[in-house]
Amino acid sequence: MSFGFAPTRADLDRLLAARAALGDRDAAGDGATADSDAPAGGATGPVAVVMTMGALHEGHASLVRAARARVGAHGFVVVTVFVNPLQFGAGEDLDRYPRTLDADLKTAQEAGADAVFAPSVDEVYPGGSPQVTIAAGPLGERLEGVSRPGHFDGMLTVVAKLLHLSRADVAFFGQKDAQQLALVRRMVRDLNFPVEIVGVPTTREDDGLALSSRNRYLSAPERRTALALSRALFAARDRLGAQHALRARAASAPAVASRRAAALSALGESRLAADVHAVAASREPVGPCGADAVREAARAVLAEAAGANPPLRLEYLALVDPGDFTEVPDGYTGDAILAVAARVGGTRLIDNIPLTFGASQ
Repeated sequence: MSFGFAPTRADLDRLLAARAALGDRDAAGDGATADSDAPAGGATGPVAVVMTMGALHEGHASLVRAARARVGAHGFVVVTVFVNPLQFGAGEDLDRYPRTLDADLKTAQEAGADAVFAPSVDEVYPGGSPQVTIAAGPLGERLEGVSRPGHFDGMLTVVAKLLHLSRADVAFFGQKDAQQLALVRRMVRDLNFPVEIVGVPTTREDDGLALSSRNRYLSAPERRTALALSRALFAARDRLGAQHALRARAASAPAVASRRAAALSALGESRLAADVHAVAASREPVGPCGADAVREAARAVLAEAAGANPPLRLEYLALVDPGDFTEVPDGYTGDAILAVAARVGGTRLIDNIPLTFGASQ
């Protein structure tokens, strides 16, 4: 079927029904009729949804392409465009959040979507704000939840509604919003939603800045300062990689390395002796590669950016367990997320990077 635009739930229902009817016709011949109650994941394959607040960019397009690749030519990909007032707090940018529906329709279609569902606030919340909402719980009170109280309750409420309205079998979310992704996965698991949640890696611009609809707010000097977020994350990743490389090198060093170092030192080859001695010494069981060193590498970059013009104003830097977003200790082994949030001028930006500590690296 051709690309469709659905500004109301009834429009989306008609698109889904028409799509189900096409599948029935393919399976049973020309005698099939459209049925609005036909299962969305029927004869033509599953329904995938990509939820956005509009102002679509390459990051959103990558989600749509991932959805299309997953469901195939016989699946159905819905992109939702809805600026959700429930997840904006007092003083946030709800009124000035970019709204570019015509461009969004083009981007979604070119990326492989079958339909865009772009309802009004009244369509999503008939009668005003809902009296029953979804609470994010303890996970929603950390990091972004501290900076934006109530944000995740509003986000989960609209995600739940859009999952139902789209009749999705699978939903795609960007890993750039790592805490959001973790909460959606938790909601789906805890409340037994029959939906698979797929995370898609962060898309970055050529200079490393994570793609965001809010990037357009940045002036040229502000953008230069904002690059410190990704530089800090990459510095932390590089520090961790260096730690693992040193340990791998140490593990392969011969047991006689310390004796060889002493002999070289006696010959005056002090620089090489010191290097060999450091490798030999690092073979001692001093524990996993340190999370504190990784945090410090990122903090150094952010501290420098705090003195830039304009300055970067750090809200948080956190190295957390991806399951509950609590800080990991220095001896931690396993997967982690290094997350950062900061303001540059009047724009608030977030970014993160996944890291693995220990033997699973």
